[in-house]
Amino acid sequence: MTVEEAGPPARLRRPLTAVGVTGPSMSPTLRHGDAVLVRPGGRPVRPGDVVVAVFRTRPGLLVVKRAVRPQDGGWWVRGDNELVTDDSRAYGVADVLGRVVARYWPRPGRIRRPPL
Repeated sequence: MTVEEAGPPARLRRPLTAVGVTGPSMSPTLRHGDAVLVRPGGRPVRPGDVVVAVFRTRPGLLVVKRAVRPQDGGWWVRGDNELVTDDSRAYGVADVLGRVVARYWPRPGRIRRPPL
């Protein structure tokens, strides 16, 4: 799932950055057209967090995925929709730029971890 953001995807510049979600890879957690708030920094990323990341093999592609495990100084990330494979299975390790903390449009709410 890619995100729409003005400017280069190299880093998130504000304490909270709004991004728009496109594509089906995080469905049902996030859907095409959702808008989320992303926090760079803060507490460390943990497995299960929804994050904004950049794949090392596709540095121009900013994505929203779920962090699975730390790997090679970055993170292995996957989408919640198992039928869509535009994640680490296709592109390898990603560098996390920030953690998604809330969805504010169209269904406001916190982004929760999946049950274990």
